[in-house]
Amino acid sequence: MAIDYADILVNIRRIVRSVNLESKRIQKEYGISIPQLLTLGHLHRQPGRQASHKEIKDFLKLNASTVTGIISRLEKKKLVARLPGFQDKRVSLITLTGPGAELLESAPQPLHQKISEKLQKLSPQELARLNDAFQTISDILRIDDMEVEPLLFSGAALDENNS
Repeated sequence: MAIDYADILVNIRRIVRSVNLESKRIQKEYGISIPQLLTLGHLHRQPGRQASHKEIKDFLKLNASTVTGIISRLEKKKLVARLPGFQDKRVSLITLTGPGAELLESAPQPLHQKISEKLQKLSPQELARLNDAFQTISDILRIDDMEVEPLLFSGAALDENNS
């Protein structure tokens, strides 16, 4: 059976479209972007509900200036606060605030968590095949050569006001 390459492209487009729709819905309903929601979730899982800028940057796999913008917007909304570091006052810790924790509790489960739950039901062989397929797509797109926003966002979802 011959593979129609257009089918692969259509499937990739369907994935991107569902991620974009999810991003727009969360932005509209909760007033935060997916990277902001991911940041709040990351802080919630950390000891003391706080992390350094670098830890957040490494978690999101974004550059420092993009993460600074995300944190600044969350801070402006009083969802996080910057605290001076205990050992080095030049290093601030980002901490989840009460309103940030409340928003996180009311926010929907991000798409990546839904995907994770379904992936856990696959066999190790199915996971390996799926991982190999995504690695091939990643190699084709040279994703490792660029900064990748969490979960493939469109440019419209990532404008300066939303990240």
